[in-house]
Amino acid sequence: MINLVQQAHRHPTITAILANGQSHTYAQLLESSEQFSRQLLNGRADLSETRVAFMVEPGFEYVNVQWGIWRAGGIAVPLCITYPPASLQYVIDDTSAEIVVASARYASLLRPILETRTIRFIELGLPEANSSGDLPNVDPTRGAMILYTSGTTSLPKGVVSTHANLEAQMTTLIKAWEWQPADHILCVLPLHHVHGIVNVIGCALWAGACCEFLPEFSPAAVFAAFQRGRINLFMAVPTIYFKLIAYWESLPEAEQQILTETMRDFRLMVSGSAALPVTVMEKWERVSGHTLLERYGMTEIGMAISNPYRGKRVPGHIGQPLPGVGVRLVDEQDELVEEGQPGEIQVKGATVFREYWNRPQATQDAFTDDGWFRTGDVAVVDEGSYKILGRSSIDIIKSGGYKLSALEIEEVLRTHPAIADCGVIALPDEEWGEIVAAVLVPAEEIDLAALNQWMRTQMAAYKVPRHYRIVTELPRNAMGKVTKNDLKQYF
Repeated sequence: MINLVQQAHRHPTITAILANGQSHTYAQLLESSEQFSRQLLNGRADLSETRVAFMVEPGFEYVNVQWGIWRAGGIAVPLCITYPPASLQYVIDDTSAEIVVASARYASLLRPILETRTIRFIELGLPEANSSGDLPNVDPTRGAMILYTSGTTSLPKGVVSTHANLEAQMTTLIKAWEWQPADHILCVLPLHHVHGIVNVIGCALWAGACCEFLPEFSPAAVFAAFQRGRINLFMAVPTIYFKLIAYWESLPEAEQQILTETMRDFRLMVSGSAALPVTVMEKWERVSGHTLLERYGMTEIGMAISNPYRGKRVPGHIGQPLPGVGVRLVDEQDELVEEGQPGEIQVKGATVFREYWNRPQATQDAFTDDGWFRTGDVAVVDEGSYKILGRSSIDIIKSGGYKLSALEIEEVLRTHPAIADCGVIALPDEEWGEIVAAVLVPAEEIDLAALNQWMRTQMAAYKVPRHYRIVTELPRNAMGKVTKNDLKQYF
């Protein structure tokens, strides 16, 4: 039996999922997912890594379908509920999915995509006969899930994680962040990424905790959920914290104080999936009384580095390697860099994915000869803690012989009172190789001449940005990340 499912038998009467005003125990999740497994099998003994794509809103049915796929021996392929039809078609075709599952809300969107394909379609809520018989024994080395990378430099690649990979990712975080059955977490994250699937749902259900879902995200709904008094964990992306801060600041002082006192009782608050601006971290501490725990991970590796649950969390840093995860910094020749020098993060261990789906060359290129995964992220160890400098392909700006971190420049820009947010990219230049360009979201009117002077004094180590564009909002993807390739449209 899959170990995550086995864990559920230890907490049959405890509430596993709370969604849409209804609670569901672990026993109910076990029974319902077993029934759905039999429906998927439809007389077969084992799906044997058949890819099953599913498009289901967050809540009990999402987890029920996911567990049902796993217990039937299939590979779960969660579809983003905000994808346009072309993107949905790409994932379904790329995985060669043989079964597609959808809730009634999304069935009409998927049917036109499937009508020219010989794919079995299951709409939840419609009657369909269930088979009888035993469920298959699923080996931990089998593929469990395919999630897609962001595809910033090429078409998105399917990342195949095994049950053993997912188990290692969950148990590592449960130990590091001290998950307990008494925990109650609110899930507001997209469920086609590791952050929501593994860090929130997977860890909660492995620990015997309760995972609560919101039907739609809004700051008011999040704070209302907090005030019900059961939630003691929260995990989100920096953009969500930014929106929560803005909403909190719009409230009367008395309401602010009530919310702050409620959040002080939380056990843990985590930020990830994008770099956490120090300014957001500091504001959230004032709002909630919590120093956000920032961590680092990827679709391919789960979480690899984390600030400590107990101990000092250094602003602008991601912490130290998690237990059992090998991490090293190397130069462009895969040689270890000297202490204090920047290098690419490479990761090794049980959490690292099996392969890119149907891309053997990409899989081979992603690993060194001795088995280290190349993350493409550049970091430096500073104050005993890892600090991300950015993606080697996007955030490292090579100007005049220097390697400049776009993330560090953004942090300095955000300290200026007239700048609400910003994005920094490189532009090609004959003299310097690359020059720095900044897209600024103003909090008030900006005097560019004065800003240039301020930059010269604040950032003597950096080249002053040669180009500015003032915009009202930065383009972001579904995870709240600034899509830096899109920033070039402003220049």
